[in-house]
Amino acid sequence: MSFVANTRRNSTETALICLVPGEVLSHQLEEVIVPHRSVRHSPSFTSMKIPPLLTLAALLVSSHLHATTASPIDPNALSMLKRMSTALSQAKAFTFRSSSIIEVPAFTGQSVTLFSVGEVALKRPAMLRARLGGDAPAFDFYYDGTSVSALAPQTKVFSTAKAPATIDEMLAGLRHETGIRFPSAPLLYSDPYAILTRNLQSAVVIGPTSVNGIACDHLAFRSPGVNWEIWIDAGPDALPRRLAVTFTDKPNFPRTIIKFSHWNVHPWLFNSSFVFHKPEGVREIPFAAVLHSADR
Repeated sequence: MSFVANTRRNSTETALICLVPGEVLSHQLEEVIVPHRSVRHSPSFTSMKIPPLLTLAALLVSSHLHATTASPIDPNALSMLKRMSTALSQAKAFTFRSSSIIEVPAFTGQSVTLFSVGEVALKRPAMLRARLGGDAPAFDFYYDGTSVSALAPQTKVFSTAKAPATIDEMLAGLRHETGIRFPSAPLLYSDPYAILTRNLQSAVVIGPTSVNGIACDHLAFRSPGVNWEIWIDAGPDALPRRLAVTFTDKPNFPRTIIKFSHWNVHPWLFNSSFVFHKPEGVREIPFAAVLHSADR
């Protein structure tokens, strides 16, 4: 199997993609979905007593967002996003860990919550390695500039496919050809800002906050079919600390929340660590099959 990247195909959906491989849970669980956590109006809602502090907080947020209505794209939000993008694009290599909260619909109609973890290593322009696990199907991913490989160590199966020569080209075709989708995909491109701002409809600064004790700027954006938020380190590192994505063009507004930690933008990475070496006792199967196997 081989694939050629198509950077124009489903650009928004390709840029913001979820942790669990697309076909992994298809026999019982459909596409990764986290219901949108908005309050749905009901006859009893209007009679509920809202605590004063919550009312004040809601008014403050509403006032801030209303002030930006006249200009849906706040240049300050773009400036902060550009600062983060520059920090990542200038890094010749980096590593990080991620933890995700994902709700998926079971065949019964009930939403099931999965907690996933991941480790990612990147070396520009053409090397990427990831290890995914937790409640989500566990597998290892390798890209060395010529091929992509996925290994399900628990079931001892793997798959390999030829791939384009750069991370950007590889990511653009990865989901279509293999079913693999990474939550951090927009951050892995050589120019994250260009990917994240494609077809942008609104951009606002929600305000200062903290993630795991780290001072951050909370930003919110909208693109066709996608609402997303990002929390960026307000310090000199300007690294992303949290990402929340809601697909507004999907039933139940699928949502994924990813928290990033253990960033290292000056790692010592050997090229050999990105090359897949077939372990003893494993067998090769097609990509769709290796992803299904990882779920067993």
